Amino acid sequence: MKTTSNTYTIIYSVVLVVIVAFLLAFVYTALKPMQDANVALDKKKQILNSLNMRNLPSDQAEQTYNQIIQKQEVGNKVYYKCKVKGKTVFVFPLKGMGLWGGISGFLAVDGYDMKTVYGVYFNHESETAGLGAEIKDNQKWQEKFIGKKIFNDGSSDIALGVKKVVKNPVSEVDAVTGATLTSNGVDAMLKDCLKAYNLPTIRTLANN
Repeated sequence: MKTTSNTYTIIYSVVLVVIVAFLLAFVYTALKPMQDANVALDKKKQILNSLNMRNLPSDQAEQTYNQIIQKQEVGNKVYYKCKVKGKTVFVFPLKGMGLWGGISGFLAVDGYDMKTVYGVYFNHESETAGLGAEIKDNQKWQEKFIGKKIFNDGSSDIALGVKKVVKNPVSEVDAVTGATLTSNGVDAMLKDCLKAYNLPTIRTLANN
Protein backbone atom coordinates (compact mmCIF):
# COMPACT_ATOMS: atom_id res chain seq x y z
CA MET A 1 0.00 0.00 0.00
CA LYS A 2 1.36 3.38 -0.94
CA THR A 3 2.11 5.56 2.05
CA THR A 4 0.91 8.57 0.10
CA SER A 5 -2.54 7.15 -0.60
CA ASN A 6 -5.72 8.28 1.19
CA THR A 7 -6.44 4.71 2.26
CA TYR A 8 -3.09 4.44 4.04
CA THR A 9 -3.66 7.77 5.80
CA ILE A 10 -7.11 6.72 7.03
CA ILE A 11 -5.96 3.29 8.25
CA TYR A 12 -2.90 4.79 9.94
CA SER A 13 -5.07 7.41 11.71
CA VAL A 14 -7.59 4.81 12.88
CA VAL A 15 -4.87 2.52 14.25
CA LEU A 16 -3.18 5.43 16.01
CA VAL A 17 -6.45 6.57 17.61
CA VAL A 18 -7.21 3.02 18.82
CA ILE A 19 -3.73 2.66 20.35
CA VAL A 20 -3.91 6.04 22.09
CA ALA A 21 -7.42 5.31 23.39
CA PHE A 22 -6.27 1.94 24.74
CA LEU A 23 -3.28 3.52 26.48
CA LEU A 24 -5.43 6.25 28.02
CA ALA A 25 -7.98 3.70 29.24
CA PHE A 26 -5.20 1.57 30.70
CA VAL A 27 -3.60 4.51 32.52
CA TYR A 28 -6.99 5.67 33.83
CA THR A 29 -7.83 2.20 35.13
CA ALA A 30 -4.40 1.78 36.70
CA LEU A 31 -4.50 5.17 38.44
CA LYS A 32 -8.20 5.20 39.46
CA PRO A 33 -7.71 3.49 42.87
CA MET A 34 -5.04 6.06 43.73
CA GLN A 35 -7.26 8.91 42.52
CA ASP A 36 -10.21 7.63 44.55
CA ALA A 37 -8.01 7.34 47.63
CA ASN A 38 -6.78 10.91 47.17
CA VAL A 39 -10.34 12.21 46.78
CA ALA A 40 -11.43 10.36 49.93
CA LEU A 41 -8.45 11.69 51.87
CA ASP A 42 -9.13 15.26 50.70
CA LYS A 43 -12.71 14.97 51.93
CA LYS A 44 -11.50 13.74 55.31
CA LYS A 45 -9.09 16.68 55.53
CA GLN A 46 -11.92 19.10 54.73
CA ILE A 47 -14.02 17.64 57.54
CA LEU A 48 -11.04 17.95 59.90
CA ASN A 49 -10.56 21.53 58.74
CA SER A 50 -14.12 22.29 59.83
CA LEU A 51 -13.16 20.91 63.26
CA ASN A 52 -10.28 23.41 63.36
CA MET A 53 -7.69 20.67 62.76
CA ARG A 54 -5.96 22.14 59.75
CA ASN A 55 -2.83 21.34 57.78
CA LEU A 56 -2.39 17.85 59.20
CA PRO A 57 0.00 15.54 57.30
CA SER A 58 -1.85 12.91 55.28
CA ASP A 59 -1.02 9.96 57.56
CA GLN A 60 -1.95 11.92 60.68
CA ALA A 61 -5.17 13.18 59.07
CA GLU A 62 -6.21 9.64 58.19
CA GLN A 63 -5.46 8.37 61.69
CA THR A 64 -7.20 11.28 63.42
CA TYR A 65 -10.27 10.96 61.23
CA ASN A 66 -10.61 7.25 62.00
CA GLN A 67 -10.25 7.89 65.73
CA ILE A 68 -12.74 10.70 66.25
CA ILE A 69 -15.29 10.70 63.40
CA GLN A 70 -18.24 8.43 62.73
CA LYS A 71 -20.41 8.63 59.63
CA GLN A 72 -24.14 8.90 60.39
CA GLU A 73 -27.31 8.96 58.28
CA VAL A 74 -30.77 10.40 58.76
CA GLY A 75 -33.19 9.70 55.94
CA ASN A 76 -31.07 10.00 52.80
CA LYS A 77 -28.69 12.56 54.30
CA VAL A 78 -25.19 11.94 55.62
CA TYR A 79 -23.55 13.78 58.50
CA TYR A 80 -20.69 13.07 60.91
CA LYS A 81 -20.59 12.64 64.67
CA CYS A 82 -17.24 13.58 66.17
CA LYS A 83 -15.54 13.46 69.54
CA VAL A 84 -13.20 16.43 69.92
CA LYS A 85 -11.45 17.06 73.25
CA GLY A 86 -14.23 15.26 75.12
CA LYS A 87 -16.93 17.24 73.32
CA THR A 88 -19.50 15.94 70.82
CA VAL A 89 -19.48 17.89 67.57
CA PHE A 90 -21.63 17.27 64.51
CA VAL A 91 -20.36 18.05 61.01
CA PHE A 92 -22.80 18.69 58.17
CA PRO A 93 -21.90 18.67 54.46
CA LEU A 94 -22.93 21.78 52.53
CA LYS A 95 -23.50 22.22 48.80
CA GLY A 96 -24.60 25.26 46.80
CA MET A 97 -23.83 27.55 43.87
CA GLY A 98 -21.39 30.43 43.66
CA LEU A 99 -20.83 32.93 40.85
CA TRP A 100 -19.07 30.63 38.35
CA GLY A 101 -19.77 27.16 39.65
CA GLY A 102 -20.53 24.94 42.59
CA ILE A 103 -19.47 25.71 46.14
CA SER A 104 -19.39 23.27 49.01
CA GLY A 105 -18.11 22.82 52.52
CA PHE A 106 -18.61 21.42 55.99
CA LEU A 107 -20.15 23.09 59.02
CA ALA A 108 -19.26 21.82 62.50
CA VAL A 109 -21.87 22.41 65.20
CA ASP A 110 -21.43 22.11 68.96
CA GLY A 111 -23.45 19.07 69.99
CA TYR A 112 -24.21 20.52 73.43
CA ASP A 113 -26.89 22.94 72.23
CA MET A 114 -26.90 22.26 68.46
CA LYS A 115 -27.04 26.02 67.99
CA THR A 116 -23.42 27.15 68.03
CA VAL A 117 -20.90 26.94 65.21
CA TYR A 118 -17.76 25.03 66.18
CA GLY A 119 -15.98 25.63 62.86
CA VAL A 120 -16.39 25.71 59.08
CA TYR A 121 -14.57 24.89 55.90
CA PHE A 122 -15.68 26.10 52.47
CA ASN A 123 -14.56 24.94 49.03
CA HIS A 124 -15.33 25.94 45.45
CA GLU A 125 -15.04 24.62 41.92
CA SER A 126 -14.27 27.77 39.95
CA GLU A 127 -14.52 31.09 41.75
CA THR A 128 -12.41 34.16 40.90
CA ALA A 129 -8.93 34.07 42.45
CA GLY A 130 -8.57 36.72 45.14
CA LEU A 131 -12.33 37.36 45.26
CA GLY A 132 -14.86 34.51 45.38
CA ALA A 133 -12.04 32.03 45.91
CA GLU A 134 -11.47 33.67 49.30
CA ILE A 135 -14.20 31.46 50.75
CA LYS A 136 -11.67 28.62 50.49
CA ASP A 137 -8.32 30.39 50.74
CA ASN A 138 -9.02 32.84 53.57
CA GLN A 139 -8.78 30.89 56.82
CA LYS A 140 -9.26 34.04 58.90
CA TRP A 141 -12.60 34.65 57.19
CA GLN A 142 -13.71 31.09 57.89
CA GLU A 143 -12.71 31.49 61.53
CA LYS A 144 -15.18 34.38 61.86
CA PHE A 145 -17.95 31.77 61.90
CA ILE A 146 -16.69 30.14 65.10
CA GLY A 147 -19.09 30.85 67.96
CA LYS A 148 -21.85 32.24 65.74
CA LYS A 149 -25.40 31.19 66.57
CA ILE A 150 -27.40 29.22 64.01
CA PHE A 151 -30.79 30.31 65.38
CA ASN A 152 -32.05 33.50 66.93
CA ASP A 153 -33.39 33.09 70.45
CA GLY A 154 -36.84 31.52 70.41
CA SER A 155 -36.86 30.97 66.66
CA SER A 156 -36.49 27.88 64.50
CA ASP A 157 -35.53 29.90 61.42
CA ILE A 158 -31.88 29.71 60.30
CA ALA A 159 -30.21 32.98 61.26
CA LEU A 160 -26.62 32.02 60.45
CA GLY A 161 -25.53 33.75 57.28
CA VAL A 162 -23.20 35.98 55.31
CA LYS A 163 -24.23 39.60 54.81
CA LYS A 164 -22.79 42.61 53.05
CA VAL A 165 -24.05 44.71 55.94
CA VAL A 166 -24.10 42.79 59.22
CA LYS A 167 -27.14 43.64 61.32
CA ASN A 168 -27.00 40.65 63.66
CA PRO A 169 -23.36 40.06 64.72
CA VAL A 170 -24.43 37.10 66.87
CA SER A 171 -25.32 35.08 63.76
CA GLU A 172 -23.96 36.92 60.73
CA VAL A 173 -20.50 37.21 59.13
CA ASP A 174 -19.25 39.95 56.79
CA ALA A 175 -19.37 39.08 53.10
CA VAL A 176 -16.09 38.60 51.26
CA THR A 177 -15.01 41.98 49.88
CA GLY A 178 -15.59 42.20 46.13
CA ALA A 179 -17.36 38.84 45.97
CA THR A 180 -20.99 39.67 46.68
CA LEU A 181 -22.52 36.93 44.52
CA THR A 182 -20.28 34.20 45.93
CA SER A 183 -21.05 35.43 49.45
CA ASN A 184 -24.76 35.33 48.63
CA GLY A 185 -24.23 31.74 47.47
CA VAL A 186 -22.64 30.82 50.80
CA ASP A 187 -25.51 32.50 52.66
CA ALA A 188 -28.12 30.56 50.66
CA MET A 189 -26.15 27.31 51.01
CA LEU A 190 -26.03 27.63 54.80
CA LYS A 191 -29.73 28.31 55.13
CA ASP A 192 -30.92 25.68 52.64
CA CYS A 193 -28.67 22.87 53.87
CA LEU A 194 -29.15 23.48 57.59
CA LYS A 195 -32.92 23.69 57.17
CA ALA A 196 -32.88 20.35 55.32
CA TYR A 197 -30.92 18.64 58.10
CA ASN A 198 -33.32 19.73 60.87
CA LEU A 199 -30.73 20.06 63.66
CA PRO A 200 -33.10 19.68 66.64
CA THR A 201 -34.18 16.29 65.31
CA ILE A 202 -30.58 15.12 64.92
CA ARG A 203 -29.80 16.28 68.46
CA THR A 204 -32.76 14.26 69.78
CA LEU A 205 -31.63 11.16 67.86
CA ALA A 206 -28.08 11.55 69.18
CA ASN A 207 -29.24 11.70 72.79
CA ASN A 208 -31.37 8.55 72.52
